[in-house]
Amino acid sequence: MKNTSESGISFFERNLTVWVILCMIGGVLIGRFLPIIPDTLAKFEYASVSIPIAFLIWLMIYPMMMKVDFASIKDVGKSPKGLYLTWIVNWLIKPFTMFGIAWFFFHIVFKAFIPEELAGQYLAGAILLGAAPCTAMVFVWSHLTKGNPAYTVVQVATNDLIILIAFTPIVAFLLGVGGIEIPWDTLFLSVFLFVVIPLAGGIFTRRQVVKSKGLDYFEHSFIPKFNGVTISGLLLTLLLIFSFQGEVILNNPLHIVLIAVPLIIQTLLIFAIAYSASKWVKLPHQVAAPAGMIGASNFFELAVAVAITLFGADSPAALATIVGVLVEVPVMLGLVKFANRTRGWFKS
Repeated sequence: MKNTSESGISFFERNLTVWVILCMIGGVLIGRFLPIIPDTLAKFEYASVSIPIAFLIWLMIYPMMMKVDFASIKDVGKSPKGLYLTWIVNWLIKPFTMFGIAWFFFHIVFKAFIPEELAGQYLAGAILLGAAPCTAMVFVWSHLTKGNPAYTVVQVATNDLIILIAFTPIVAFLLGVGGIEIPWDTLFLSVFLFVVIPLAGGIFTRRQVVKSKGLDYFEHSFIPKFNGVTISGLLLTLLLIFSFQGEVILNNPLHIVLIAVPLIIQTLLIFAIAYSASKWVKLPHQVAAPAGMIGASNFFELAVAVAITLFGADSPAALATIVGVLVEVPVMLGLVKFANRTRGWFKS
């Protein structure tokens, strides 16, 4: 995937929303006119986990985990303010504002348009997005805002480690508050399958390749081999999910727009909190911009994976996480432009 010189983000990534829309249309058409395809693939599952979707999700997550240099964590103490801010926003604020905003819109504002049972499922999808701060695309947003790449790596590395500990209890707590049954065994299985395994695999692969060929080979020759794998895996996953979701989408097209509303508001709110707090604690712009981006965007690959495992690929909860993918790229590109225009607010 070759990056464009104008933006630093590839054509494929910059138009991710377009590809997601095409996958939605294609998946719905497959589900409507070729139902044998999703019906056959749905039979391949183990412990309520779809094997084809699990494979595609590993394609998404594994390359991202290889990019994270966990050795950088030893430098945490050198400049901790940005990390403290990131942790607080990601884990003590973001999941709970997402729950509050989504609950308010799905159960109050849109009550006349969304049945109660669907509102609960959409809320569950929003909770999964809110409890999964971004891992991969942060590197893109950081690059576009001229963020400090070394510091961004530390932010992402520590965030991934916190996910291992905090994701399950936060999701379980908020699902319980929302009146949704908590499938503890499936929740733990999801984290193990889609965080622990690819994380361990990424660390092992990185160490082995760097040890045998060197860091320069790893970063400039090995990693580029996986360019496009993550987004290709994502799009194939969405194509399959939308084939399962065809009837839900055709019967409730307005719901796509309604789900997007609280997700967009949440994104803007979290960015505003993190970005303004960064200015208040006098962080340099090259740290402040990525700090705002990591909380505002989501680890939507994980959210989609867990939604599928917990509720099924044809569930409204999975649909809600997919809408998160649909709106994230254009909203985040808008925030990138805002961050670049306000660089003068911060010390260099």
